[in-house]
Amino acid sequence: KILSPDIQQRGSNITAERLRFDFNFPRPVTKEELAQVERMVNEQILNGLPVDVRMMPIDQARAAGAMALFSEKYGDIVRVVSMGEFSRELCGGTHVANTGNIGMLRIVSESSIAAGIRRIEAVTGEGVERIIDEIKDTMSAMTSMLGNASDVKTAVERAISENAALKKQVDDFFKERVAAITKSMLENPREVNGIKIMEMAGPRLPEVVKNVAFGIRSASPAHTVFVAATVSDGKPLLTVALSDDLVKEGYNAGKIVREAAKHIKGGGGGQPFFAQAGGKDHEGLAAAREAILASLPLS
Repeated sequence: KILSPDIQQRGSNITAERLRFDFNFPRPVTKEELAQVERMVNEQILNGLPVDVRMMPIDQARAAGAMALFSEKYGDIVRVVSMGEFSRELCGGTHVANTGNIGMLRIVSESSIAAGIRRIEAVTGEGVERIIDEIKDTMSAMTSMLGNASDVKTAVERAISENAALKKQVDDFFKERVAAITKSMLENPREVNGIKIMEMAGPRLPEVVKNVAFGIRSASPAHTVFVAATVSDGKPLLTVALSDDLVKEGYNAGKIVREAAKHIKGGGGGQPFFAQAGGKDHEGLAAAREAILASLPLS
Protein backbone atom coordinates (compact mmCIF):
# COMPACT_ATOMS: atom_id res chain seq x y z
CA LYS A 1 0.00 0.00 0.00
CA ILE A 2 2.89 2.41 0.64
CA LEU A 3 6.01 1.06 -1.08
CA SER A 4 4.94 -1.29 -3.87
CA PRO A 5 2.27 -3.89 -4.64
CA ASP A 6 5.06 -6.23 -5.81
CA ILE A 7 6.59 -6.71 -2.38
CA GLN A 8 6.87 -10.28 -1.14
CA GLN A 9 7.88 -11.61 2.23
CA ARG A 10 11.43 -13.03 2.23
CA GLY A 11 11.57 -14.17 5.82
CA SER A 12 10.21 -13.38 9.27
CA ASN A 13 10.73 -14.07 12.95
CA ILE A 14 8.12 -13.37 15.62
CA THR A 15 9.01 -13.57 19.31
CA ALA A 16 7.54 -12.26 22.55
CA GLU A 17 10.10 -9.44 22.50
CA ARG A 18 10.13 -8.22 18.89
CA LEU A 19 9.21 -9.02 15.31
CA ARG A 20 11.26 -9.12 12.14
CA PHE A 21 9.98 -8.89 8.58
CA ASP A 22 12.18 -9.31 5.48
CA PHE A 23 10.95 -8.25 2.05
CA ASN A 24 12.16 -7.49 -1.46
CA PHE A 25 12.75 -3.80 -2.19
CA PRO A 26 15.51 -2.12 -4.25
CA ARG A 27 16.34 0.79 -1.91
CA PRO A 28 16.30 1.89 1.73
CA VAL A 29 12.87 2.78 3.09
CA THR A 30 12.75 6.47 4.02
CA LYS A 31 11.87 7.71 7.51
CA GLU A 32 8.71 9.25 6.06
CA GLU A 33 7.65 5.94 4.50
CA LEU A 34 8.36 4.05 7.72
CA ALA A 35 6.25 6.59 9.60
CA GLN A 36 3.40 6.03 7.12
CA VAL A 37 3.62 2.26 7.61
CA GLU A 38 3.66 2.68 11.38
CA ARG A 39 0.64 5.01 11.33
CA MET A 40 -1.34 2.67 9.08
CA VAL A 41 -0.65 -0.34 11.32
CA ASN A 42 -1.54 1.55 14.49
CA GLU A 43 -4.78 2.82 12.92
CA GLN A 44 -5.85 -0.79 12.33
CA ILE A 45 -4.81 -1.77 15.86
CA LEU A 46 -6.96 1.07 17.24
CA ASN A 47 -9.83 0.00 15.00
CA GLY A 48 -9.94 -3.28 16.94
CA LEU A 49 -10.52 -5.43 13.85
CA PRO A 50 -11.69 -8.98 14.54
CA VAL A 51 -9.24 -11.63 13.30
CA ASP A 52 -11.04 -14.39 11.39
CA VAL A 53 -9.33 -17.70 10.53
CA ARG A 54 -10.86 -20.08 8.00
CA MET A 55 -9.82 -23.12 6.01
CA MET A 56 -10.94 -23.08 2.35
CA PRO A 57 -9.94 -24.24 -1.15
CA ILE A 58 -7.08 -22.16 -2.52
CA ASP A 59 -9.08 -21.00 -5.56
CA GLN A 60 -11.83 -19.71 -3.29
CA ALA A 61 -9.23 -17.99 -1.11
CA ARG A 62 -7.65 -16.21 -4.06
CA ALA A 63 -11.07 -15.22 -5.35
CA ALA A 64 -11.75 -13.65 -1.95
CA GLY A 65 -8.59 -11.55 -2.35
CA ALA A 66 -6.27 -13.47 -0.03
CA MET A 67 -2.64 -12.47 -0.51
CA ALA A 68 0.28 -14.89 -0.47
CA LEU A 69 3.04 -12.87 1.12
CA PHE A 70 5.87 -15.27 0.33
CA SER A 71 6.91 -17.59 -2.46
CA GLU A 72 5.72 -20.97 -1.23
CA LYS A 73 3.75 -23.89 -2.64
CA TYR A 74 0.27 -24.20 -1.14
CA GLY A 75 -1.95 -27.24 -0.92
CA ASP A 76 -5.52 -27.44 -2.19
CA ILE A 77 -6.89 -26.39 1.21
CA VAL A 78 -5.37 -23.28 2.75
CA ARG A 79 -5.64 -21.28 5.97
CA VAL A 80 -6.99 -17.79 5.35
CA VAL A 81 -6.54 -15.13 8.01
CA SER A 82 -8.62 -11.95 7.71
CA MET A 83 -8.38 -8.75 9.75
CA GLY A 84 -11.70 -7.11 8.98
CA GLU A 85 -11.65 -5.93 5.38
CA PHE A 86 -8.18 -4.43 5.75
CA SER A 87 -6.02 -7.54 5.29
CA ARG A 88 -6.63 -11.08 4.07
CA GLU A 89 -3.66 -13.46 3.84
CA LEU A 90 -2.75 -17.07 3.34
CA CYS A 91 -0.87 -17.82 6.54
CA GLY A 92 -0.09 -20.79 8.76
CA GLY A 93 0.88 -18.83 11.89
CA THR A 94 -1.04 -18.11 15.07
CA HIS A 95 -2.77 -14.77 15.61
CA VAL A 96 -4.48 -12.58 18.18
CA ALA A 97 -8.25 -12.68 18.27
CA ASN A 98 -8.49 -8.94 17.66
CA THR A 99 -5.98 -6.38 16.35
CA GLY A 100 -6.63 -4.32 19.48
CA ASN A 101 -4.84 -7.01 21.51
CA ILE A 102 -1.55 -5.88 19.93
CA GLY A 103 -1.72 -2.56 21.80
CA MET A 104 0.63 -0.54 19.61
CA LEU A 105 3.47 -1.06 17.14
CA ARG A 106 6.78 0.82 16.90
CA ILE A 107 9.32 0.25 14.10
CA VAL A 108 12.80 0.31 15.64
CA SER A 109 15.02 -0.32 12.61
CA GLU A 110 15.18 -0.76 8.84
CA SER A 111 18.24 -2.20 7.14
CA SER A 112 19.65 -4.16 4.22
CA ILE A 113 20.41 -7.86 4.72
CA ALA A 114 21.21 -8.76 1.08
CA ALA A 115 21.06 -7.26 -2.39
CA GLY A 116 17.47 -6.11 -2.92
CA ILE A 117 16.30 -7.45 0.46
CA ARG A 118 15.34 -5.11 3.33
CA ARG A 119 14.56 -5.91 6.95
CA ILE A 120 12.16 -4.14 9.29
CA GLU A 121 12.29 -4.80 13.03
CA ALA A 122 9.56 -3.66 15.39
CA VAL A 123 8.15 -4.08 18.87
CA THR A 124 4.56 -4.13 20.12
CA GLY A 125 2.61 -3.84 23.35
CA GLU A 126 4.86 -3.74 26.40
CA GLY A 127 7.90 -3.39 24.11
CA VAL A 128 6.59 -0.01 22.95
CA GLU A 129 5.94 1.02 26.56
CA ARG A 130 9.58 0.24 27.42
CA ILE A 131 10.79 2.37 24.51
CA ILE A 132 8.56 5.25 25.61
CA ASP A 133 9.87 4.93 29.19
CA GLU A 134 13.47 5.00 27.91
CA ILE A 135 12.73 8.12 25.83
CA LYS A 136 11.13 9.79 28.86
CA ASP A 137 14.16 8.94 31.02
CA THR A 138 16.51 10.31 28.35
CA MET A 139 14.50 13.51 28.00
CA SER A 140 14.42 13.94 31.78
CA ALA A 141 18.21 13.52 31.97
CA MET A 142 18.73 15.98 29.11
CA THR A 143 16.38 18.51 30.72
CA SER A 144 18.38 18.26 33.95
CA MET A 145 21.72 18.67 32.12
CA LEU A 146 20.34 21.72 30.32
CA GLY A 147 19.41 23.44 33.56
CA ASN A 148 15.76 22.30 33.56
CA ALA A 149 15.09 24.11 30.29
CA SER A 150 11.38 24.33 29.44
CA ASP A 151 12.15 23.92 25.72
CA VAL A 152 14.73 21.12 25.39
CA LYS A 153 14.95 21.36 21.58
CA THR A 154 15.79 25.08 21.66
CA ALA A 155 18.25 24.56 24.53
CA VAL A 156 20.05 21.79 22.62
CA GLU A 157 20.21 23.93 19.46
CA ARG A 158 21.67 26.78 21.51
CA ALA A 159 24.24 24.45 23.13
CA ILE A 160 25.28 23.11 19.72
CA SER A 161 25.64 26.66 18.39
CA GLU A 162 27.69 27.75 21.40
CA ASN A 163 29.86 24.63 21.11
CA ALA A 164 30.53 25.38 17.43
CA ALA A 165 31.54 28.94 18.30
CA LEU A 166 33.85 27.75 21.08
CA LYS A 167 35.36 25.12 18.79
CA LYS A 168 36.14 27.83 16.23
CA GLN A 169 37.81 29.91 18.93
CA VAL A 170 39.89 26.91 20.02
CA ASP A 171 40.84 26.15 16.39
CA ASP A 172 41.83 29.78 15.82
CA PHE A 173 43.89 29.80 19.03
CA PHE A 174 45.50 26.49 18.02
CA LYS A 175 46.51 27.89 14.61
CA GLU A 176 47.84 31.08 16.18
CA ARG A 177 49.82 29.09 18.75
CA VAL A 178 51.32 26.80 16.11
CA ALA A 179 52.19 29.80 13.93
CA ALA A 180 53.89 31.57 16.88
CA ILE A 181 55.94 28.49 17.84
CA THR A 182 56.95 27.91 14.22
CA LYS A 183 57.99 31.55 13.74
CA SER A 184 60.02 31.54 16.95
CA MET A 185 61.84 28.33 16.02
CA LEU A 186 62.62 29.57 12.50
CA GLU A 187 64.03 32.79 13.93
CA ASN A 188 66.17 31.09 16.59
CA PRO A 189 67.68 27.88 15.21
CA ARG A 190 70.72 26.16 16.64
CA GLU A 191 73.29 25.75 13.89
CA VAL A 192 75.85 22.94 13.85
CA ASN A 193 78.13 22.21 10.90
CA GLY A 194 75.90 24.29 8.62
CA ILE A 195 72.76 22.44 9.70
CA LYS A 196 69.93 24.40 11.32
CA ILE A 197 68.49 22.36 14.19
CA MET A 198 65.09 23.17 15.68
CA GLU A 199 64.01 21.12 18.68
CA MET A 200 60.87 20.65 20.72
CA ALA A 201 60.54 18.79 24.03
CA GLY A 202 58.31 18.32 27.05
CA PRO A 203 54.54 17.82 27.20
CA ARG A 204 53.08 18.68 23.81
CA LEU A 205 49.96 17.78 21.87
CA PRO A 206 50.83 15.52 18.91
CA GLU A 207 48.81 17.79 16.61
CA VAL A 208 50.93 20.80 17.63
CA VAL A 209 54.17 18.89 17.00
CA LYS A 210 53.07 17.72 13.56
CA ASN A 211 51.79 21.13 12.48
CA VAL A 212 54.97 22.87 13.62
CA ALA A 213 57.07 20.30 11.75
CA PHE A 214 55.18 20.88 8.52
CA GLY A 215 55.18 24.64 9.10
CA ILE A 216 58.97 24.57 9.28
CA ARG A 217 59.19 22.41 6.17
CA SER A 218 56.84 24.69 4.22
CA ALA A 219 59.14 27.63 5.02
CA SER A 220 61.71 25.64 2.99
CA PRO A 221 64.93 26.59 4.80
CA ALA A 222 67.81 24.54 3.38
CA HIS A 223 69.83 22.20 5.60
CA THR A 224 67.17 22.15 8.30
CA VAL A 225 66.28 19.46 10.83
CA PHE A 226 63.27 19.45 13.14
CA VAL A 227 63.52 17.08 16.11
CA ALA A 228 60.84 16.61 18.77
CA ALA A 229 61.07 14.33 21.81
CA THR A 230 57.74 14.98 23.48
CA VAL A 231 55.21 13.41 25.83
CA SER A 232 51.42 13.30 25.51
CA ASP A 233 49.17 11.52 28.04
CA GLY A 234 52.26 9.93 29.54
CA LYS A 235 53.33 8.41 26.20
CA PRO A 236 56.58 9.41 24.47
CA LEU A 237 56.59 10.57 20.85
CA LEU A 238 59.54 11.12 18.53
CA THR A 239 59.20 13.32 15.47
CA VAL A 240 61.76 14.08 12.77
CA ALA A 241 61.36 16.35 9.76
CA LEU A 242 64.14 16.96 7.23
CA SER A 243 64.51 19.62 4.55
CA ASP A 244 64.38 18.33 0.96
CA ASP A 245 68.07 18.90 0.32
CA LEU A 246 69.01 16.58 3.22
CA VAL A 247 66.64 13.93 1.86
CA LYS A 248 68.34 14.22 -1.54
CA GLU A 249 71.67 13.69 0.19
CA GLY A 250 70.39 10.33 1.41
CA TYR A 251 69.07 11.03 4.90
CA ASN A 252 65.79 9.31 5.75
CA ALA A 253 63.53 10.47 8.61
CA GLY A 254 61.71 7.14 8.69
CA LYS A 255 64.88 5.10 9.21
CA ILE A 256 66.24 7.57 11.77
CA VAL A 257 63.03 7.45 13.84
CA ARG A 258 62.77 3.67 13.73
CA GLU A 259 66.24 3.25 15.17
CA ALA A 260 65.77 5.93 17.82
CA ALA A 261 62.41 4.43 18.88
CA LYS A 262 64.22 1.46 20.39
CA HIS A 263 65.21 3.72 23.28
CA ILE A 264 61.55 4.36 24.17
CA LYS A 265 60.48 0.73 23.62
CA GLY A 266 58.40 1.63 20.61
CA GLY A 267 58.30 1.81 16.87
CA GLY A 268 57.09 3.86 13.98
CA GLY A 269 58.17 5.32 10.70
CA GLY A 270 57.02 7.48 7.86
CA GLN A 271 58.42 9.13 4.78
CA PRO A 272 62.02 10.23 4.15
CA PHE A 273 61.12 13.85 4.93
CA PHE A 274 58.79 13.29 7.92
CA ALA A 275 58.37 10.45 10.41
CA GLN A 276 57.07 9.75 13.91
CA ALA A 277 57.38 6.96 16.44
CA GLY A 278 55.55 6.26 19.67
CA GLY A 279 56.69 4.19 22.60
CA LYS A 280 56.10 3.06 26.16
CA ASP A 281 59.13 4.38 28.06
CA HIS A 282 59.39 8.17 28.25
CA GLU A 283 62.52 7.75 30.40
CA GLY A 284 64.36 6.90 27.18
CA LEU A 285 63.49 10.15 25.39
CA ALA A 286 66.85 11.78 26.09
CA ALA A 287 68.74 8.80 24.67
CA ALA A 288 66.38 8.71 21.67
CA ARG A 289 67.03 12.39 20.99
CA GLU A 290 70.79 11.82 21.12
CA ALA A 291 70.43 8.88 18.72
CA ILE A 292 68.54 11.06 16.25
CA LEU A 293 71.12 13.84 16.37
CA ALA A 294 73.96 11.32 16.07
CA SER A 295 72.52 10.00 12.82
CA LEU A 296 72.67 13.44 11.18
CA PRO A 297 75.67 15.19 9.57
CA LEU A 298 76.40 17.40 12.56
CA SER A 299 80.11 16.78 12.94
